[in-house]
Amino acid sequence: MEPTVLIVEDDAALRQVLVRSLRAEGFEVGAVATGRELLERAARTRPDALVIDVGLPDADGRDLCQALRTSGLHAPVLFLTARDALTDRLSGFSSGGDDYVTKPFDIEELTARIWALIRRAGGASASSLAGLEFDPTQLTVASGGSTQSLTPTEFRLLAALAARAGRTTSRRELIGVAWPHGAIVQDNTLDVYVARLRRKLRTLSQAPPITTVHGLGYRLR
Repeated sequence: MEPTVLIVEDDAALRQVLVRSLRAEGFEVGAVATGRELLERAARTRPDALVIDVGLPDADGRDLCQALRTSGLHAPVLFLTARDALTDRLSGFSSGGDDYVTKPFDIEELTARIWALIRRAGGASASSLAGLEFDPTQLTVASGGSTQSLTPTEFRLLAALAARAGRTTSRRELIGVAWPHGAIVQDNTLDVYVARLRRKLRTLSQAPPITTVHGLGYRLR
């Protein structure tokens, strides 16, 4: 059975090239133009790998990746981006991405990277966090029929905690996910954001609480 790849790329010409090329290389390929479409299609089809453009019209591709991880989809993600700065690459990996290709790129290299990611993923099991639904296109979290708006930083922090639900996420990891690489973030800054998230989660009747693990970090349970 052919491995399935789902692409989100807003440039129509590039999207068509990717679909044709990857199909020729033996993949079953689906493609969409927006983050919203990606979330809907991924939930239905559960692809073996995803190719996500970072700069989409309705969402940051890195936020989409985090939302997919918290929904229980752990298929490998390869980011496409026009930016090659170290900070952009590191933030992509922090959000749950597995590889990073800068435009323009060679289609043969892209294909080889996707095959390698799928082979490494093997039989990775999926897990889900009940009660929280993330929407990176609207920067919201929902639970129990209620929805809360989040800032981009709050969204990334909560998504990182949700992706590791039941486990402790260190302060360093959270700062690395939510702020650009190299940013100077004071300890109390992280604490302020966690306090904001706690207040917002309390308005969602079925949302799990954020627990402080003293000397280590935080845990969503």
